[in-house]
Amino acid sequence: MDRQPISDPARSTTARLTRRYPEASTEPPIGAHLISPRRGYSHHGIYVGDGNVVHYAGLAGALRRGPIEEVSITHFAAGHEVLFAPHAAPEYVRQEAVQRARSRLGENRYRLLTNNCEHFCTWCLYGEGRSEQVLACLVDPRAALRTVLCLFIAFLVTAWPISLASVSSINRTDLA
Repeated sequence: MDRQPISDPARSTTARLTRRYPEASTEPPIGAHLISPRRGYSHHGIYVGDGNVVHYAGLAGALRRGPIEEVSITHFAAGHEVLFAPHAAPEYVRQEAVQRARSRLGENRYRLLTNNCEHFCTWCLYGEGRSEQVLACLVDPRAALRTVLCLFIAFLVTAWPISLASVSSINRTDLA
């Protein structure tokens, strides 16, 4: 089988996102690569059918490692939109991609730079892990700085939840 090199831009998911889920009237195709944009990064998963997604929990729900798990698309989205990322000529499609995703359920070897949710999804589809987000950070230090800053802000919000209402209720005279 003639395989494309992993650096092939046709495999890139950037600027090629199409349908939005779960607002769309139809469910994603089985084995689809789903992306949920977050503040400073995007979370990735494989749609396995019946409203479920297999994803590397990693830093998705909290700033701590998490295993590969099967969850509802609503849980995967965590209040964010979900997009479908079409891929050019994946090595593994539909049920094959689902089987690959499920074969790693319970794995807990998340590494932000070398084994994250995007690496997992590209492995499910192509047999090789790759993360466009990590590559972008390595190529452009400003992108890396933005990502680190957004992750730090997310950590602060998680560690010290404070509502906007409580912040806006502080009078300027209280600060003087």
